[in-house]
Amino acid sequence: MKEYRMDFALSAEQRQIRDMVSEFVDEEIRPRAAEIDETDEFPDDLISEMAELGLMGMPFPEEYDGAGLDYHSYAIGLEEISRGSGGLGTVVAAHTSLAGNMLYEFGDEAQKQEYLTSLNTGEDIGAFALSEAGAGSDVPAMDTTATKDDDEYVINGGKLWISNGSVADTVTVFAKTDPDAGNKGISSFVVRPEEDDGFIVEGTEDKLGDKGCPTAELRFDEMRIPEDRLLGEEGEGFVQALKTLNGGRITIAARSIGIARAALDDAVAYADDREQFDQPIAEFQAIKHKLADMDTKVQAAKMLMHKAADLKIRGESYIKEAAQAKLYASEISREVANEGIQIHGGYGYTKDFPAERYYRDAKLNEIYEGTSEILRNTIGDRLRQEQ
Repeated sequence: MKEYRMDFALSAEQRQIRDMVSEFVDEEIRPRAAEIDETDEFPDDLISEMAELGLMGMPFPEEYDGAGLDYHSYAIGLEEISRGSGGLGTVVAAHTSLAGNMLYEFGDEAQKQEYLTSLNTGEDIGAFALSEAGAGSDVPAMDTTATKDDDEYVINGGKLWISNGSVADTVTVFAKTDPDAGNKGISSFVVRPEEDDGFIVEGTEDKLGDKGCPTAELRFDEMRIPEDRLLGEEGEGFVQALKTLNGGRITIAARSIGIARAALDDAVAYADDREQFDQPIAEFQAIKHKLADMDTKVQAAKMLMHKAADLKIRGESYIKEAAQAKLYASEISREVANEGIQIHGGYGYTKDFPAERYYRDAKLNEIYEGTSEILRNTIGDRLRQEQ
């Protein structure tokens, strides 16, 4: 078993990031959260404000106009954003952990300067186009192809469930450059929707939750892009996707924790305010136990998230730990949100209180960037390899 060490105290910088984002969330995002959920409109103005605060490029170096924060600080920032709005949490996670990280980890210097810097400043919005109707967890089953034609690639196919897909300026697209090579025939590309003819947004999904983050169906019809948009080498796309999703799972854990914290905070406030039998319901043992269990789950999820982040920072393997953090945090997020509804009683089932929104937003965490079933397979496989 590997030895593990971690400092449990936040640094002064990490506390500063937490407090700054928390204040912004309380003043700007939470008052708008119900409206965002109701209209499902992409909140451009809030994204611009977050960009001004450096929240659209948190974990990337300052040389690419990023904030230069460590992964603990990034996770803390995303947790706070998600506490205000689950949809905005997904916007930032897909933009940063997926699209931005693909460029940072696998792009050459010219690609980083041209595309990553614009993502980090918030001038551009990023998306990560991997999933297809027949290729969700089974990535090699994708049908999208990229055929080399002189100094261009011609991309044909389509993608489904793409967060930010209809508003993105830069999209990392995965396609088969060698359809007969299985996962070794997949490559990744930088696509610019406004520049690349043949990039078509078929529509956006009407979802249970995660409102404010458009989830799009994309189609590529003889879309030609220059060969210098290839990320890395041909055939490296599958490995790139797995590495990127591993890091992304830490931030989906952060989104899960943020939503759970919001549900817990509201449940505590309601239990203190709501009176039955001449006393606040928070005085009843049954409610105390619910709140105690909710908080314990949130704190445990935080520990798993920061453990995975710590390993990532150290440059050590964190595949199992990221899977555990995402698995546990996503499931307790739904559980905590469910108990929040229960504590609110009938009010929790209405849109008069945000308790029901937390539940709808929490459910997505168990599905995207690795379903709970796939994550359990990953954890089990890694566990056996460690023995």
